[in-house]
This record gives sequence, C-alpha cells and structure tokens, in this order.
Amino acid sequence: MSDSKQSTEKVKDSSNGTTKPSSPNADLKLDFSSFWDYSSAPESRDKVDIQEKYGHFIGGEFIDPAKGRYMKSINPATEEVLTEFAEGTTEDVDKAVKAARKAFNGPWSKLSAKERGKYVFRIARMIQERSRDLAITETLDGGKPIRESRDVDVPIAAAHFFYYAGWADKLDYAFPGRKAEPVGVCGQIIPWNFPLLMLAWKIAPALATGNTVVLKPAETTPVTALKFAQICYDAGLPDGVVNIVTGAGQTGAAIVDHEDVDKIAFTGSTNVGKIIQKSLAGTDKKFTLELGGKGANIIFEDASIDQAIEGVINAIFFNQGHVCCAGSRLLVQEGISDQFVQKLKDRMETLIVGDPMDKNTDIGAINSKEQYERINEYLEIGANEGAQMYQNSSNLPENGYFCKPTIFTDVSQSNRIVQEEIFGPVLTIQTFRTPGEAIEKANNTPYGLSSGIWTDKGSKIFKVGQETRSGVVWSNTFNKFDPTSPFGGYKESGVGREGGLHGLYPYVNLV
Repeated sequence: MSDSKQSTEKVKDSSNGTTKPSSPNADLKLDFSSFWDYSSAPESRDKVDIQEKYGHFIGGEFIDPAKGRYMKSINPATEEVLTEFAEGTTEDVDKAVKAARKAFNGPWSKLSAKERGKYVFRIARMIQERSRDLAITETLDGGKPIRESRDVDVPIAAAHFFYYAGWADKLDYAFPGRKAEPVGVCGQIIPWNFPLLMLAWKIAPALATGNTVVLKPAETTPVTALKFAQICYDAGLPDGVVNIVTGAGQTGAAIVDHEDVDKIAFTGSTNVGKIIQKSLAGTDKKFTLELGGKGANIIFEDASIDQAIEGVINAIFFNQGHVCCAGSRLLVQEGISDQFVQKLKDRMETLIVGDPMDKNTDIGAINSKEQYERINEYLEIGANEGAQMYQNSSNLPENGYFCKPTIFTDVSQSNRIVQEEIFGPVLTIQTFRTPGEAIEKANNTPYGLSSGIWTDKGSKIFKVGQETRSGVVWSNTFNKFDPTSPFGGYKESGVGREGGLHGLYPYVNLV
C-alpha cells in the first residue's frame, strides 16, 4: 500500500498552541481511498496445472464421454475459456453407477471402519497439501476472490474430511443402541457457489459411513471436482468408490432418475429441488435438499453498531452474494436506522471490486453471464418498484462479469427484491419498531434457511431466535461455518441437514 495522497493540511492544537498535521480520518469516516492507494497484489498461477480437456472420472480412471461431447468452462473475470470438460449422458451416468455399485458390493464394504476412516483422513491431508493449487483453481473457475478461496473454501473443505474421518469407526457412539448400515450408492449434485466445499459436505459423510458416490459438479465450476478426483486416485481410494460425472442439468437428472441410486443429495435452487422431490415421489430413495434462502439480518438498537456493520458486509457481500444463506434482507430498528445506513454506505465505499486473483479484492466476478444478467434484471425490478438504489463508486473492470455492491432502501414486504432470491451482492433494507415486528417481517418469506440477530441482550437473542423460522440462527455474527455444526433449512429452503452428527443420518440405515 503506497502513501500517495497524504494530506498536508495543518490544524491548531488548543492545548499548546502548536500546529500538527490533520489525521486522514479526522472526520471519523471510513475514507481510506482519499489518502491511500492499494498497489496490486496478484496471486501467481505458477505451478497450477489446469488441463486443456478433462474426461469423466469413473471406476478409478479418467475416461472419454460416451458421446464424445465436451463443454467449456469460462473464467468469469476474463470471459476466456479455462478448460473443456466432458458432457455426461445417461450412458456415462449408468457406467458410473455400475462402478459405484461394484465398489460398494466389493472392496469398500469389506474394509473395516478404521481402515475406511484412514482413507478419508488421507484425502483431508492431501487437500491441505494441495491447498494453493485448489484455491487458485477455484478462483479462476468461479470468480471468487483468492482470499476467500484460500482462507475459507479450501480450509473448511479439508476440515469436513478430517471431522468425518473421525466418525468412521465411532458410529456406535453416534447412534447408541442402533446398528448403522450404509445406504449404498449416493447420487450427489452440487452448485457453483462453493464447488469444493459443497463436494466436501457431501462426499465426506458418505465415505465415512461406507457408501459409494456418483457426483456431478455444476457446469460452470467443474474443475476443482476433477482435481479432487485426482486426489482420490493418488490417495489409493479403491476404484469406483468416488465417481465424478460432469455435465449440465440433463446429467443431474439422469443421476436422480437412475433406478440403482439409493440416495440423492442436492444443493441448488428451490425450483430444481421441487422437480427432484417430485421425481423421487413413490420411490424408496432417501434424499436431502439444501435449497434457496432469503436470510434476515436483524439489528436492534442496543447492538454494537460498528461490529454489526462488519457483519452485514460479510453477510451479503461475501462471495459476491452467491450464498444460499446470505443475509440479503436487513431489518434495522428505527432508532438507529439513519445512522446505521449511513455507516453502511461509508463502509461500502471501502470495498474493492476487481480482479479475483488480486489479494486486495473484496468482491470478485459474478459466476457466469447468466447469473450476471439475472442480477441486473433484479436491479431494474427494484428501481421500477420505487426502491432507492445505492451502489459504491468503484470502477469495474472492462472485461468479465462484475457487479457493484448494492443496497435498496424504501422497500416493502411485497417488493420482489425483498421476497425473491437474487443470489448476488444486493441488499434490501427495512426498519422495525418492536421485536415482534422484526420476527413477523423475518418470517414473512417462503424461505427459512438463515437469520442473524444483533443485540447486547442474551435474552433477546434467545427469544427472537426461538421464534425465527430459520434452520440456522447466528447471534452477533454471520456466515460462520464449522463441520461440527448442522446446516439446513425450513419451508422452501430444503429438507434434511448436512454437517455435524446430523449429517450422518442421511447416509445410514439404522437397524
């Protein structure tokens, strides 16, 4: 960081009559950009190998797709092709399911729980060893800032494998008096917002409980899943235990509809989740669905305002707002609303939007052109509904899909931008007078995934949290994740839980 604009203005010191330089922050406003310039700090791509073309990983080896068709993965920050990957068909899915069934009936089921846990532990260690490669790949493929890939996605992904490796030989303690048996072949479909982390949420408990897996990553972010396949190979995991089939929606549908798949785990949009639930009706397949959200962040007058401001920034602008549990609805008690909104605007001005590979960047690229256009449509909808829009004054890169952090004020409960999931860096702000009004507004949504409560009173946290219909309630923080803690929602936000002891239940039959 270079000091290129430091003020030379003098002010009089009333205590001794002398003069001294004025402080850059004398007005108590977060205005670093007027006095400091950030020098670029790009992460190097050295020793990060991304192949020109990837096949499916089936039966312990990379193979060409049955139809010979490939899709392109685009770097959203540059709009350049990063790599090509196989387009999965019903033939590819069938081959993967057969490989998974063969492994389940063969070597994997014959391993002791202790030995099975060793494989899961080994995978965790290898994720750590290759963390730089995985973090850079995640940023290039998905557009998220390298700081987030490096400090959040990859470490927590490894932590999930470590955590469930520990459960592998302790299932008798997890389910006292019951015998836990693996479900069988698990079909897993993951989204593009946290590709490696969502993979870990699903594969780690599945392997720890003795299942085999056929996983499909999102079509815009398949590369870390394919690198994970290489980790499975290098870890010596028996052939067919983990299979990665890439492709678009039809590939995922083929996994859901395959008659020899015993359990479906899906993370994605509510609309697709409803389709999956309908297709599974009448079958004996187990399933978990982790779907959309429209989380409320409730700020009471007795909250620590500066701490809450940071929490709001993290709740909605982390990962460009591509977070199902994002705090995309801000509810502020009337007495502090004007002060809070002004402080929030000041804090937004310090956010850096730009190259995801730059370690200074706070907000990277929107994941895809399709999502970029969807977010911009909602910005127009909000303006047409009469809401007041504010965006920070940062300059956006010429190429790539970038969106400025945005807040809307003067909104009502009926506004579409309040009710519908935008999945971008867009925050709506409403006020409330009483805790009862805050709870009513927070629950007035078809979703029920997350909420945040900011107050100095523990009793208020418990009362409001108890009445808030959210699967996850954070107090005086937001977007904090731990593998020991269950995650999931109510209403249209999903069915079932992932993470923690609860995350074992979907992958076992208890007898």
